[in-house]
Amino acid sequence: MVDLLKDLWGFMKFRKKFWLAPIIMVLLLLGALIVLSQGSAVAPFIYTLF
Repeated sequence: MVDLLKDLWGFMKFRKKFWLAPIIMVLLLLGALIVLSQGSAVAPFIYTLF
């Protein structure tokens, strides 16, 4: 996992694609929210986002 993050950072740094960082962060946060709240009382509120 650490190697993947290093490669991703290297790609963004070399290609000057720093605009990808917020997109990746939002996708990771949404994924974590879905995984952590699966089967809980928060689940119906997540479905309203999509």
